[in-house]
Formats: sequence, structure tokens, C-alpha cells
Amino acid sequence: MRTLVLKMSDYSLDGVVAVEDTEFFEFCRELPDDPEALARNRRALERADVHIMGRAAYEGMAGYFPTADDHPYAEVMNAVPKAVFSATLTTADWNNTVIVRGDTAAAIEKLKRTGTGEILAHGGIGFARSLIGLDLVDEYRLAVFPWMAGSGRTLFGDLGKPRSLTLESAVPFGNGVVELTYRRA
Repeated sequence: MRTLVLKMSDYSLDGVVAVEDTEFFEFCRELPDDPEALARNRRALERADVHIMGRAAYEGMAGYFPTADDHPYAEVMNAVPKAVFSATLTTADWNNTVIVRGDTAAAIEKLKRTGTGEILAHGGIGFARSLIGLDLVDEYRLAVFPWMAGSGRTLFGDLGKPRSLTLESAVPFGNGVVELTYRRA
């Protein structure tokens, strides 16, 4: 059975997700890239058999990657199979994208039973929180930035029930970001 990996970048030490038009978001954009982190992220993107996301993340990425020739992940993101979960989206013009409607849990379980490789879930935060709330995530990869936001949207604010996790890795990068990887216990 495939593993669903939730990848969350731009995550603060105090558990806030960076959203546009915030000081934390600007900090994340201005922090210099780390070559090792870029290479690690690219390998993770390539390893996934399918990328899933909600409508908001899809619209942002679909509006950016097709013309982002100089971005280190553009080639991968434009080629990989993608599924966007949305009740309102009527078309998905980004290469290799399908729209998934209906019961999210049933659709994810079907994806887990078919194919090979990881299922890599990107944000937005609403979609990520729905996956967490439905207890569908097998592995969490959090890029923790050297920042304390103090307030904002949190990833785990409404868990519903406690969950035990096992630390798989903690990888520090030269720019102060640490990638934490946790799996279901």
C-alpha cells in the first residue's frame, strides 16, 4: 500500500504555516536557498508517483510552474501526475492533472491501493488540515524555519484525537531550516 506524505514548507518553530501577505511569508521568501535542501526536495518530488493538492494550492502552482523555466522544481512539477481535490474547480489545464470530487477519504484510500511510489500531498493549509482531520497522513515532512510567528494559521490546531508518531529524521540545513520527518507509530 502506498504511503501518503504531507509536505509542509514554510512552517514556524511555534507551529504556524506561512501565508501570503504576512511577515513570516516574506521571511521565508527572503531566506537564502540551501543547495542541499533544494536537492533533497527535488528528490522527494521525483520519488512521488502522484502529487495531490487542494484547489487553492493547485491554482497557485498551476499559475506559476508552467512558465517558471528557471525554477529548480518546474520540470518535475510540470511532468508529474497530479490530482486536485475540489468541489468547485471545473477545469484543470495544468499538464497531467485530474480533478477529484466527492469523498476525500475514499479517494485517498483508492490512491493508496493503486500504483507504486509515494503520494505527496502539498498544501494549502485547508486541504492539509482536512487530510490530518481524516487521519489519512502516513508521514509528515515539515520544513521548520527559524522563526516564531506568534499567531497565525496552525496545521494541527484541531486534531480531534491524539496521534503517536515516530521521528524518522531531522535534517538541518545551512540556512537554519530543519526538515523534520515523522511517521505513524
